[in-house]
Amino acid sequence: MNHPGQPQFIAVGDAIQLAPRDPDPDAEYSWTISDAPIDSDTSLGDDPVEHFVPDAPGRYVATLTTPHDTFNQTIRVFPSSYQPTGEGTGATGVSGYSGYSGYSGQSGSGRPQQRSGSGFASGSGSGALGESQGEGEGRPRVRLDGDIVDDEAVITATPKPHPDSSRDAEELDVEFLLDDRDGVEESAVTIDGHELRAPLDVIDDELRVHAVAIGDSYSVADAVSIDRLGDEGDFAVHRLYDPPQWGKEVTLYEIYVRGYAADDDEAETTFEALEKRLDYMEDLGVDCLWLTPVLQHDGAPHGYNITDFFSIADDLGDREDYESFVDAAHERGMSVLFDLVLNHSARDHPYFEDAYQNPDSEYYDWYEWQDNGEPGTYFGWEFIANFDFTNLEVRRHLLDALDTWAEVADGFRCDMAWAVPESFWKEMRERLKAIDPEFLLLDETIPYIADFHEGMFDIHFDTTTYFTLRQVGDGNQPAEAILDAVEGRQRSAFPDHAAFMLYMENHDETRYIVDCGDAATKAAAGAVFTLPGVPMLYGGQELGQRGRRDHLAWDHVREEIRDHYDQLIDLKQEYPALSSNGDLQRIDYDADNEDEVVAFGRESDDDRYIVVLNFGEGETVVGVDETVDATDLVSGESRAAEEGLTVDSVAVFEAAD
Repeated sequence: MNHPGQPQFIAVGDAIQLAPRDPDPDAEYSWTISDAPIDSDTSLGDDPVEHFVPDAPGRYVATLTTPHDTFNQTIRVFPSSYQPTGEGTGATGVSGYSGYSGYSGQSGSGRPQQRSGSGFASGSGSGALGESQGEGEGRPRVRLDGDIVDDEAVITATPKPHPDSSRDAEELDVEFLLDDRDGVEESAVTIDGHELRAPLDVIDDELRVHAVAIGDSYSVADAVSIDRLGDEGDFAVHRLYDPPQWGKEVTLYEIYVRGYAADDDEAETTFEALEKRLDYMEDLGVDCLWLTPVLQHDGAPHGYNITDFFSIADDLGDREDYESFVDAAHERGMSVLFDLVLNHSARDHPYFEDAYQNPDSEYYDWYEWQDNGEPGTYFGWEFIANFDFTNLEVRRHLLDALDTWAEVADGFRCDMAWAVPESFWKEMRERLKAIDPEFLLLDETIPYIADFHEGMFDIHFDTTTYFTLRQVGDGNQPAEAILDAVEGRQRSAFPDHAAFMLYMENHDETRYIVDCGDAATKAAAGAVFTLPGVPMLYGGQELGQRGRRDHLAWDHVREEIRDHYDQLIDLKQEYPALSSNGDLQRIDYDADNEDEVVAFGRESDDDRYIVVLNFGEGETVVGVDETVDATDLVSGESRAAEEGLTVDSVAVFEAAD
């Protein structure tokens, strides 16, 4: 499979990486521009991986020549004025030395703009969100749906304007592109406004249709596939960028593998010790486990500096031990996410050691290098070195690694997703989903990037809500800001079908309870379990653990904290309206300590609930502008008060019919 993949949508001033898929490092590949707007002078070089920088709007065709065939990839280029603008699209963080192999561009657009300097990328770790880079109404959104009507496939686009736009949906244009891989000519289909029709007899095996909505800028693309089923003339319709349903319904639990069960002196391996803790996790109610990296590493306990992408770390056990843990988790109905680290290797990796200050090394071109002879990296990290993704041997090596571990995992949590080219993630998604459509892909991108839902990831770290929960807990923002944060997903152009992971701490961050205290911690936990998203706990959070990466203090569990999380997990499991699928609604409310209180509605089908969070110390009385049953679904107690509802940290009430 050397075809470079789906068609692309970008703007003049942006750049994309073009690369063959499933490459043979020993083969010859070349790129040409075989079709372009008449006023374009854009050309490509002689490398197998090229960066396409359009100089004029219009439609381009990039042609990849391989040893066995040629393949076309259509690229629709909009005028530079269509570059995404508005809230959530500002670049932030520190530039690395990686050039284009580690770019994220803007938080609303994952593609780089042409700028001087050494490169640019969103930062990892805590930090402020980016500033808007221009004026405009913000990016619209689009959803594609397909149906079989008589002898035609009918693809309907539903565009939505940016939440702050004055446009109506009918005023938005939609542009469709057919996937070059499917062999259906545009002349064979009919496009009328927001609808595309394709006769079934022109579809061989599959027809993939991609589209963007267009207002002041263009949306993240959506895609559907019309698949022929056997020789009986039946067809199926698949939305290609929807997250697996199971992934939106879980409670995630991060395990820091070298600290979680370190108190077990009897287990022969770390994986055995972790396996012995699975009954505890099952009792807690979590059902998806994210393990920090388990591969061979340089000795740093976090495990993110990898020295062998194909071997389990000696200090944890071996592959058989790892698989035993996964099997035991599956027996308890838990899925397992493998922490996939692809941007870099450790500097202790034998390939890097051979390449360092040795231009004659066969691995020298595997890495990025600064002018001073040091490897490319980010933020001055001194123990890792960035891979060069323009090298086919690097891509082959990492594709083989992800194939290896996808066999023994239910999904990948992808580290530093912003620092790996989009072309690689898109290849990864299609490669894995072709084998298992239910395989889950979770990206760590700080700040989040809307374009990473375009054929790359299913679920995204909700970094905006994370930062806001910290600010609210510190008293630096009013509690209502968390609603702005959640609504910011749409303002940052994520489509409505994107899913988000909600969290208040992880292995990279200090414990929330240390920074913000007990009262705010309980309210923030309530937010994680009642706002739209997939809740995530960092192992020990439910115990009241105070150390970020310390061995868990199992003998010093704070039962008050553990009971609180038990109630919240039970709440989420019992009331589907509080899940990712329920709508979030603002309501009117009042409280004496109004900056520390927020109330909102959650609704799904015929069920509606009112959630009240109090980040302040002690109980407060909150008035809500609608009738509710005063029984708190979290505690089971009545919260009725003369002037409203008494709320300690988090309370959920059923709305009256």
